Amino acid sequence: MNETGPSSRIPTQPRTRIQRRNHKAILDAALDVFSARGFRGATVDQIALASGLSKPNLLYYFPSKEAIHQQLLSELLDIWLDPLRALDPEGDPISEILAYVRRKLEMSRQMPRESRLFANEVLQGGTHLSDTLSKVLKPLVDEKADVIRRWSDEGRIAAVHPHHLIFSIWSLTQHYADFDVQVRTVLGNAEPDPFPEAEKYLVTLFTRLLTP
Repeated sequence: MNETGPSSRIPTQPRTRIQRRNHKAILDAALDVFSARGFRGATVDQIALASGLSKPNLLYYFPSKEAIHQQLLSELLDIWLDPLRALDPEGDPISEILAYVRRKLEMSRQMPRESRLFANEVLQGGTHLSDTLSKVLKPLVDEKADVIRRWSDEGRIAAVHPHHLIFSIWSLTQHYADFDVQVRTVLGNAEPDPFPEAEKYLVTLFTRLLTP
């Protein structure tokens, strides 16, 4: 059952400074809750508590948990896909792919909650992303896979399966956000910030993989 409020009172867009502040507080709190608990485990009560607002006040801005979740996902997907969109077909192939690796790794550093939000949604079946995955993500990945395949056919990079190359970049970069606790526990005090060494390692790994 949806947890809903009186939709007739929901402002289509925050207008005052307080409304803008509350709107941002709700989304920020929801990002914490959804990234930790997933959509199914999160509740409006938890989000309201984390935002510092009452449940009725929260429902003034969003009619349901689904509406908050959907807004977070829609805002995230554009940001999440931008690094892949930036892969330039006319650029130097290895430089372009390494730049993509670096951008994805930096997103894991700067946006770990967003990475876990996306991962949780996919792990729970991707119900709220099904249209986006099929109509936005897949065509973009196919387009860039064709570019990588052309580079490989031209001998500018080693022969690789383009889709699996992209999958491996996703998994090796997003791991540092999605499994942050595990990474930091294993590395301990000897490496409190894993990202500099992670970048060196991944750049070396993909350079060796891609060099003809």
